[in-house]
Amino acid sequence: MQLNSDGTKPIYVQIAEWLENEIIADHLKTDDKVYSQYQLAELFNINPATAGKGLTLLLEEQIVYKKRGLGMFVTAEAKKMILEKRRNERLTLMIQEIVSEAKRLMISEDELITLIKRASSKEEGK
Repeated sequence: MQLNSDGTKPIYVQIAEWLENEIIADHLKTDDKVYSQYQLAELFNINPATAGKGLTLLLEEQIVYKKRGLGMFVTAEAKKMILEKRRNERLTLMIQEIVSEAKRLMISEDELITLIKRASSKEEGK
């Protein structure tokens, strides 16, 4: 994965999202040890403090838990929490943007639904 240092999203958020993606893809499962801040720093060629901030974000969201002296580990509810968060936050925002753009383009709700279904069937055909 490449981090986008020129974008508007902070690096530590990108680190947290990368780890979330690893959990969603089942590369990291319940009670698996998560990369340390130093491993992440080396992997992405960033400051360990930045990597640590990404881990702290996941800790605050209870996606990982800390075992003193051993590191951080994936919680049992991590995958479920991430999926729910992304549905509620990201998908809703994306849908709002699409609906707004459709209104600007004077696309009816029925036309928009047809476009979404068409895009969905193309995606399934891949």
